[in-house]
Amino acid sequence: MRFAALTFEKGPTLEKPETGAAPLGDLPEWDLSDLYSGEDAAELKRDLDWLEQACVDFATDYEGKLAALDAKDLLDCVLRDEKITQVAGRIMSYAGLRYYQQTTDAGRAKFLSDCQEKITNFTTPLVFFSLELNRIEDDRLAALMAENADLARYEPVFRRIRAMKPYQLSDELEKFLHDLGVVGDAWERLFDETIAGLEFEVQGESMGIEGTLNLLTEQDRATREAAARELARVFGGAIKTFARVHNTQAKEKEIVDRWRGMPTAQTGRHLSNDVEPEVVEALRTAVVAAYPRLSHRYYELKRKWLGLDRMQVWDRNAPLPMEATRKIGWDDAEQMVMSAYSAFDPRMGEIVAPFFSKGWIDAGVKPGKAPGAFAHPTVTDAHPYVLLNYLGKPRDVMTLAHELGHGVHQVLAAGQGELLSSTPLTLAETASVFGEMLTFRKMLDTAKTDAERKVLLAGKVEDMINTVVRQIAFYDFECKLHAARRAGELTPDDINALWMSVQAESLGPVFDFMDGYETFWAYIPHFVHSPFYVYAYAFGDGLVNALYSVYAEGAEGFEDKYFEMLKAGGSKHHKDLLAPFGLDATDPKFWDKGLSMIEGFIDELEAMEG
Repeated sequence: MRFAALTFEKGPTLEKPETGAAPLGDLPEWDLSDLYSGEDAAELKRDLDWLEQACVDFATDYEGKLAALDAKDLLDCVLRDEKITQVAGRIMSYAGLRYYQQTTDAGRAKFLSDCQEKITNFTTPLVFFSLELNRIEDDRLAALMAENADLARYEPVFRRIRAMKPYQLSDELEKFLHDLGVVGDAWERLFDETIAGLEFEVQGESMGIEGTLNLLTEQDRATREAAARELARVFGGAIKTFARVHNTQAKEKEIVDRWRGMPTAQTGRHLSNDVEPEVVEALRTAVVAAYPRLSHRYYELKRKWLGLDRMQVWDRNAPLPMEATRKIGWDDAEQMVMSAYSAFDPRMGEIVAPFFSKGWIDAGVKPGKAPGAFAHPTVTDAHPYVLLNYLGKPRDVMTLAHELGHGVHQVLAAGQGELLSSTPLTLAETASVFGEMLTFRKMLDTAKTDAERKVLLAGKVEDMINTVVRQIAFYDFECKLHAARRAGELTPDDINALWMSVQAESLGPVFDFMDGYETFWAYIPHFVHSPFYVYAYAFGDGLVNALYSVYAEGAEGFEDKYFEMLKAGGSKHHKDLLAPFGLDATDPKFWDKGLSMIEGFIDELEAMEG
């Protein structure tokens, strides 16, 4: 089944989370009653009971019979599958969101686990659906879709399911793997609970991981160094646990991939992203080749601004010396993002407004709350929810803009229905990165001084480096990790060495790396929750940079085309979505267009130096 899964959406946020205590106004919290009123809600029991029976009925009515269905009956089958997906997704969204509000709460963890186990058990009899669908001959399925336009609408769903046909196992083994999924989820929860439970002591103050990571963005260099060294100390103390999680997850993936006959560890991610491996490789090659023109060049500029002979890792996200330390209250952050979105198109502002007024955002930092930020779409008959850890820095405003971009995308795509609304990860970052760009441009246009413009430009370049350069470096780290795990168990030192092998190459020659930095792979959730997710950030940033260039050039009807692209959800391939804008991600030169925008910002910063 394809019920909604919770994933952390904003990788760069976790690279540079923004926290710290300050009066920020009334920070909103989630109202999850739009899903269910509580764990014991009658409507939740009703949905669980319905789901159990619906799965039994579905299997009784269709198992062993798919190949013989006519077009109308196959459509009815798909619609029933879609309804099951929706109800299961609502239950798991509620359980997951409650858990991420307080991952250290044993009751919430148990409730999530119990819901996952029930739904896994309920839906195991449905594994036959995709397996039998893949046994229908291509000509037969094409004829059925030609006969029924409503059925033909689900062609993208069939195409993505049938992409797995070469890697399909026996029905019995597929059911076994489906049941075994709850074990892998337990390792993810171990990771989440370990991270949320870590305690750090910096300059006499005890704090969690969000507060400690935030100190890496403080003006005072001694504070940044103290935070970096404390992160290294605590990560080092827990490194065996993190190494065990990664070893187990990577080994499990290797076993499944081997049985399925997948040629690489990345193949499954490319298939789920509906993207060709050569397109991802072209992106990776373009970004790695651009390291000297992007990160190396920018960090050399930053070294001079900071007045340093060498950069240390705790200087990477340091504010510029001329940057005023300020906290942006929640009301001001709301106004900034609403203004930027509405200026692009009033319809954007109308979509975003309920997030602020109806309990769709959980913004404050709290003990046990999941770190970072994400936007979760829940199900198409509800609405998305946004999680932040907001504490008032300018980059927090950009994170808010990013996650609300996801929210806009998810709201617009909901009209496609449960099976067609969800976009591949490579396209899921489109609206979020575009929303960031709109907000950044709005702030840049209102800059009052050259110094303020410089700070904004530098901040944007750092965001883009974290989104493009850092995420491709992360992708290379994962590729090396999974390849090495195929040869045997990896010690913490082995994983540390793989992490360091991508750091100097991506960040450049101006950096020194303190003892202990080799453990900083340990807290990145994407490696555990969604292997090879990270290249989607670079894909999305490059795509949006190219898209924004078309907008900036004044392309006629851009706004309407943009809305149509978001409304399409997962119903179209990236090539078809970009065609109306005259763009093509399969063209290797496409990525250079996106990277040139980052270079242009660095050019402007260099020009400011005279």
